[in-house]
Amino acid sequence: MTVWDRPEPPARPVPLDRERIVAAAVALADEGGLEAVSLRKVAARLNAGPMRLYGYISTKEELLDLMMDEVQAEFLPEERPGDWREALRVLAHRTRLAALRHEWLADLLGGRPTLGPNGLAVTEAKLAALDGLADIDTVMRAVETVSAYFTGAIRREVANLRAERATGLSKRDWQRASGPHVTSMLATGRFPALAKAVHDGTHVDAEASFATGLDWVLDAVAAKLARP
Repeated sequence: MTVWDRPEPPARPVPLDRERIVAAAVALADEGGLEAVSLRKVAARLNAGPMRLYGYISTKEELLDLMMDEVQAEFLPEERPGDWREALRVLAHRTRLAALRHEWLADLLGGRPTLGPNGLAVTEAKLAALDGLADIDTVMRAVETVSAYFTGAIRREVANLRAERATGLSKRDWQRASGPHVTSMLATGRFPALAKAVHDGTHVDAEASFATGLDWVLDAVAAKLARP
């Protein structure tokens, strides 16, 4: 029986329900990451005894599933776009924005799919965007490919944000501090392609890079769908 199937116990003496528990857990994670979340800390925030929570949630893994499902509601647009590319594009960008609001989400993206109502709705939206455009196996591989791209891009962006906070150096400051070493290594002539990228490449921000890469992946999916 999953956590979504298991009934909640009576809410007394301190009023509790899974909605309040999950909201408290999400707030803790937003403040301090997943390491700041435990059933004991959630109970303390709710002024309840830790054992009370076990009537609603058996393990931390269940709590993480509930947190993930709660935030996945933010992935879904109010109205489904009519075009499949736009539908997948909107889902990707909304997932990125949710991860920037809740950085801990990046640590959970890409794992086993959650089985809560919002997680299932997100999977349904992805598959429905391509429904009828190809056989189901092609549709599933296309959805997996697009999801793999934006999951990886989001995780990389969040990792960079964390590195900035941990080191106190912005991306520009880090590049400036690393400049002498990189310059000396490129001067050896051992890395000509990298030297060209460093000296001649156009450096764009994370949002532009995300959008460009996403469009390229969608182009590849479109080419596959167009084949007989």
